[in-house]
Amino acid sequence: MAERFEVAVVGAGPAGLAAALTLARAGVEVIIFERGEHPGSKNIMGGVLYRHPTEAVVPEFYHQAPLERPVVEQRLWLLTAEAALTLGYKDQVFAGEPYNAFTVLRARFDRWLAEQAVAAGAVLINETVIEDLLWKEDRVIGVRAGREGGDVRAGVVILAEGANSLLTQKAGLKRDGISTNQLAVAVKEIIALPREKIEDRFNLEEGQGCTIELLGEATKGMMGTAFIYTNKDSLSVGVGVLLSSLVRRRLNPNDLLEHLKSHPMVRPLLAGGESKEYQGHLIPEGGYQAVPQLYGNGVLVTGDAAMLVNGIHREGANLALTSGLLAAQTILAAREKGDYSAANLAPYRQALEESFVLKDLRKYQRAPFFFDQNPHFFTLYPELLSRAAREFLTVDNVPKREKQNRILREVTAARSRFQIARDLYSFWRVMG
Repeated sequence: MAERFEVAVVGAGPAGLAAALTLARAGVEVIIFERGEHPGSKNIMGGVLYRHPTEAVVPEFYHQAPLERPVVEQRLWLLTAEAALTLGYKDQVFAGEPYNAFTVLRARFDRWLAEQAVAAGAVLINETVIEDLLWKEDRVIGVRAGREGGDVRAGVVILAEGANSLLTQKAGLKRDGISTNQLAVAVKEIIALPREKIEDRFNLEEGQGCTIELLGEATKGMMGTAFIYTNKDSLSVGVGVLLSSLVRRRLNPNDLLEHLKSHPMVRPLLAGGESKEYQGHLIPEGGYQAVPQLYGNGVLVTGDAAMLVNGIHREGANLALTSGLLAAQTILAAREKGDYSAANLAPYRQALEESFVLKDLRKYQRAPFFFDQNPHFFTLYPELLSRAAREFLTVDNVPKREKQNRILREVTAARSRFQIARDLYSFWRVMG
């Protein structure tokens, strides 16, 4: 292994690989360090991959990448203990090129993306933990791997190490430690089912997929979401909530997942399935206010390490890919000047600010705190909406106007008109 590269990338997830692939294609000597057996081995579960940001890194990737199903339908379920209010959108336009999104299994997709980077000339080193950064005065000049002779010098280091971003803290770009209200704990499970059974149960045509996001009772009223994604011959099922909420409620993440799987609206979708994989994972949920300093002398931060996750729209991989791409483009511009100082890497922050990545996070910057402080949006309102629907749809010879009055009385008994108006206004301010 050479002792010096132009760029060293720590972490072979979507952000790090997007940066490495872009740089390698431009003729830059780049080395990638992955702590797992191979890229994706630490993230075995599935997720949603969006076509547009992925194609910016690998044009027409959907002709060759290991994808599960194109997503043609997105559903939102608001759960109470016994019922579900449902919303959804299905569009056959999403079933063909150029597509909108796909379900993927990260163990397969990340490995494939890494192969593209290696084919372009990047060097991939697996099963290697980067323990520290190398410094010369106030400039990062490389990384120190946790093995003999593990010092590798580099003109610039890209930190794509994930939510547990210890190197980003060592670089002085983030405060030590992360608040428990800035991290979500997600537990996920892969459940095998025959593909025809998946298509029957989810009302899908052959090869098509859908996603279901679940709120309310799905998280026992805590801030967070649960999800069900359809893969080719399995389902990705999981639930994620703020770590601070779990600590307050003294709940076990695994119990939360079992609670979701046993819900009467979820149980029939999983019946007869065989559990294949299980994993817990930390997800940065601090939003715009938690985004750290993104650059320094000889160093950039991307993906989860930079807290680039849009929890409101359950988007992460697309933000990671885009941040990796923009980091690489910033480095290429600095390379032309022969200087990787903070001044020449600063345009990376500006590029993110001008992209959907930080524009979206800025739009929802008050949402994490707002919903954490107003749990009735996940408890009281789903229950009131469910009771209203049950009352209105129950045919029992009661006139409809009387039913409307009953519903109004019940709702205002639980929450005054003033409180409801204030909630609606606050919701609009946070989400609008």
